[in-house]
Amino acid sequence: MSGTQLPANLSAEMVQEISERRDEPEWLLDARLEALEALDDLDLPDVIKTPGRRWTNLEALDFGSLVDPLNQADETERTSDEGVKVLTFAEAIEEHPDLIEESFGSTIDPTENYLTALSAALFTTGTVVYVPEGVDAEDVTVRAEMSSRSLFSHTLVIAEKSSSVTILESIESGEGAAQSASGSASGQSPQDTVDAESRYFSNLVEIDAGENAYVQYGSLQNLVADTYSYALKRADVGTYGTVNWIEGNLGSRLTRSDVESDLNGDSAETKIVGAFFGHGDQHFDVNARVRHHGENTTADLVTRGVLDDEARSVYEGVQDVGNDAWNTSSYQRENTLMLSDDSEADASPKLIIHNHDTEASHSATVGQVDQEDLFYMISRSIGPTRARNMLVEGFFVPVLEEIAVDEFREDLQELIAARLE
Repeated sequence: MSGTQLPANLSAEMVQEISERRDEPEWLLDARLEALEALDDLDLPDVIKTPGRRWTNLEALDFGSLVDPLNQADETERTSDEGVKVLTFAEAIEEHPDLIEESFGSTIDPTENYLTALSAALFTTGTVVYVPEGVDAEDVTVRAEMSSRSLFSHTLVIAEKSSSVTILESIESGEGAAQSASGSASGQSPQDTVDAESRYFSNLVEIDAGENAYVQYGSLQNLVADTYSYALKRADVGTYGTVNWIEGNLGSRLTRSDVESDLNGDSAETKIVGAFFGHGDQHFDVNARVRHHGENTTADLVTRGVLDDEARSVYEGVQDVGNDAWNTSSYQRENTLMLSDDSEADASPKLIIHNHDTEASHSATVGQVDQEDLFYMISRSIGPTRARNMLVEGFFVPVLEEIAVDEFREDLQELIAARLE
């Protein structure tokens, strides 16, 4: 049973109004109402817990004050490439009704947890990327600005047999959003207090990668500091298919981000590359998970994060190898760099192996800036601040080198440089 109280302003009539405004088909309204009805019985997403300690306290969030379903607003710019369809949800339902009905909720069950159901019931924005068989597409971008108290988004990527696509998605706050400073006057952590100006952003991303399809999906979150954000991105990867994720988180006050790949087809592959940079009292709960089901599958999980001031991070990486996942290769490494004595990081890499024909490894480290390196640079007439910044930039290099998309890598480098300044 969920420990989260249903927002008082949420009702079936409100969900129906959202659906009617968008002129949606009956099946989608039914899916919304089913998600709404399930809320009372659903739990929040699992968080890592140790005896006497909960690393991320999602239950402290007051969704009644955060959620304003009928006043959602965003400005989203979408660019396409030849042969690929990049559509709003409304356009996609009109042009490809059967395909959208079949795909919606096929990768992420709307009633998986409290936050997925809330998003499925209330989403008003999102994108459908449809890549027909044999199409090779690049330069697909979805750049969104959130300009309301709450915003719920849903994205579908459908890559048919022998197709390929590279997608760059970003979310930031629009000009109407309050640019409040990170932190609370009471000194409480961001997960323990929600003030009157707080905002909430939710993003569900489903990727269906068919046989021999290739999808590269980059996502960059840089929302203002008074925002609480939740994202679940999951891929169903078919035979000989590849889905590579790039996940960058620099904004919001509390971030819960889950990136997952289900390698269901034989010889399927995935790479999950993540980067985060926290300051003030930001809290990042970032998770990377891969489930090996097919034979001859390969996964590589790489995450690097930097924390300054009183920022906090929680990381969980899971490599789950199924009974029939013969000849699996699965690797994971996570590193966090601490820039202050008051920042805090926890990591929990996990191997769950049910098949002996597996090659797998995992590692996680937490450390501070190397003082010998810092002293050496200062002794060569480099100022202390510049020396520290150069070491931080160098720390991110292994992740940046994994990013094959120039535009995404440059965007992330610019945001890191701005944070350092």
